[in-house]
Amino acid sequence: MGTSDLSDALSGVLTGLHRLLRRRLRAELSGPPLHGAQLDLLRLVSANPGIGVSAAARELYLAGNSVSTLVNQLTAAGLLRRETCRDDRRSARLTLTPQAEERLRAWQSRRAALLREHLDRLGEADRQALAAALPALRTLARRLHEEVRTT
Repeated sequence: MGTSDLSDALSGVLTGLHRLLRRRLRAELSGPPLHGAQLDLLRLVSANPGIGVSAAARELYLAGNSVSTLVNQLTAAGLLRRETCRDDRRSARLTLTPQAEERLRAWQSRRAALLREHLDRLGEADRQALAAALPALRTLARRLHEEVRTT
């Protein structure tokens, strides 16, 4: 398979897998549905409590005003706290509410269970092929991440 064909196939599979997981989880979990970018922001804040809006925009590769809109939506939904910095009153730090922490834990737990369930249904050869592909996928992700950070 040539690089172009591999690129198309990989992009299609990863996008489809991500979309299917998100849809299944959205249907199974309680509460108002969270859209992809909202969930991405909550996961980022969970991993980086106190992150600022500008830093979150850089990490998510989104415009600052897009992240501000997400922050406003999630704050209104009771999932995110926006606290003004003492040092610089113009900037804010983001933290999760207990409700958001619980939703993320439920999301991550169910996602892991759903993936395990379907991985268990695969044959051993397919599971080994997926495991063998992980280092290359991590390298690809790291290089994409580094390239975006330098542009």
